[in-house]
Amino acid sequence: MARFRRKSCFALIALALVVFIITVILKSLSPEDNNIGSQFALRLIEPPREVEKNTKVVVTGKPAQMIQAEKADSLKNKMQDFPEPNYNVHAFYYVWYGNPQFDGKYVHWNHQLIPHWDTKVASGYPTGQHQPPDDIGANFYPALGPYSSRDPTVLEEHMRQLRTAAVGVLAISWYPRNMKDDNGEEIDNLLPLILDAADKYQLKVVFHIEPYKGRDDVNMRENIKYITERYGNHPAFYRYKTSTGKFLPLYYIYDSYLQTPDVWAQLLKPNGLSTIRGTPYDGIFIALLVEEKHKKDIQAAGFDGLYTYFATNGFTYGSSHHNWRSVKTFCDYNDLLFIPSIGPGYIDTSIRPWNSQNTRNRINGKYYENAFNAAVEARPQIISITSFNEWHEGTQIEKAVPKTWGKTVYLDYLPHKPTVYLELTQKWARKFSEEQKKWLE
Repeated sequence: MARFRRKSCFALIALALVVFIITVILKSLSPEDNNIGSQFALRLIEPPREVEKNTKVVVTGKPAQMIQAEKADSLKNKMQDFPEPNYNVHAFYYVWYGNPQFDGKYVHWNHQLIPHWDTKVASGYPTGQHQPPDDIGANFYPALGPYSSRDPTVLEEHMRQLRTAAVGVLAISWYPRNMKDDNGEEIDNLLPLILDAADKYQLKVVFHIEPYKGRDDVNMRENIKYITERYGNHPAFYRYKTSTGKFLPLYYIYDSYLQTPDVWAQLLKPNGLSTIRGTPYDGIFIALLVEEKHKKDIQAAGFDGLYTYFATNGFTYGSSHHNWRSVKTFCDYNDLLFIPSIGPGYIDTSIRPWNSQNTRNRINGKYYENAFNAAVEARPQIISITSFNEWHEGTQIEKAVPKTWGKTVYLDYLPHKPTVYLELTQKWARKFSEEQKKWLE
């Protein structure tokens, strides 16, 4: 019995030794200390999240087409939050503003004080230049501050405001390549950004051609050709449907009276030496009506219509509301488009301190509504707004905010909200659309 116990004891000890030796051998073959074992293990074990991230493998990622579709749906939903754009409501839009962040300096916000042409009168008023950001060349102060027209976030906000107002078309102040106004920089290179931003918000763009140096029939034809070839295929490029069913670009020609009817006829008459009629660059050309005699000049020159631009009721024959019905009658008789221009008010004493007699008080929006009403009653095809953002002349409908700087107190829209003129525009754009439908019944 004792011998059996000793044998059992030896057997247990031997078994324990075997187990211990096997354990040590297996331990030595563990992937932690064996390079061959670790490579094999990586093929079997799911990689950690860090490996997925470093190798750009996103196991649960969505296909690129699905992401693009979701973005498109999101933008479409945003558009549903806005009123429908009225493409018969155009707003004059200025892209000549700049600031140090995007342009290296302030542009236009630092506008010079323009002296009166009579030196005796000029001597009684201040001279110099505005010093932004607190001192700007405007009587109102923009909610966005002294912004740059190159800032993508500004363009985005402007398009949202225009859609909020139900405006359908931007009329962009334009100078040809390598040319600019007296206080600005070249702006043609901004057009691709603006067209893309407008298209995103289902807005259209027309060109408001400024009176650049040396403007005549020959270089106008070249500039129209340039515009058509460079921008004409963009989806935001506006085309007007004519009575014959054609879709042609529309151009506003500012200060058209500076060239004689004979010069314009060379471009706009079918038999003119520089004629654009019947060519791929043909369009709808809208002249500026200032004096009553310009009506006959516009007709003789071969223009397709006229607009009045100035937001100062009574300042010119064309800008006087009580003349609009007779102007419309003249246009109807001569197969011309009539585009009255309305505005919320006018004040430019920040850059023309001697011009207070032409100030038109906004009267908390009443002036603007009266102008809109007069335009609608004239039954025009299109109404233009002076302006979305011509801050120097105080005609903007863009958001403005109260601001005080030293002894300077900027005007504002109180007691209304900064959006009041966008809301009034939306109201009247809808009314204009409803009235046009009635005229066609």
